[in-house]
Amino acid sequence: MQELDIGEVARRAGLAPSALRYYEEKGLIRSVGRRGLRRVFAEEVMERLALVALGRAAGLSLEEIGAMLSADGGTRIDRARLAARADALDQGIARMTAMRDGLRHAAACRASSHLACPRFRALMRRATPLSPGPHPPAA
Repeated sequence: MQELDIGEVARRAGLAPSALRYYEEKGLIRSVGRRGLRRVFAEEVMERLALVALGRAAGLSLEEIGAMLSADGGTRIDRARLAARADALDQGIARMTAMRDGLRHAAACRASSHLACPRFRALMRRATPLSPGPHPPAA
């Protein structure tokens, strides 16, 4: 088993040592000892940190990620939670796509007013979570 000190783990993972200490405090990773005053980790910590990074990139909280990681280094993946998160990402992607399309259309639209353009108005409705229908004017 190769051991890495906290500085090497931080460098490889692109994290600050303080983040590693915080992850250890939260139970996401575990050091295997110390070399002087520096924490030492088994090389397998890199895989665990990759799982944490993947969860964070997907928008999961550290608590949600922690619930999916077992103390023995394995995983307890909550498939229903992951499916729900994937659905939420799909909804976000659809909103962002509508916003992108609206911006592109607004940049090229030849209508005298964007609000007079039916396509732009349809894109506005798709890009916002507001219900269809009249809304009070913005102040």
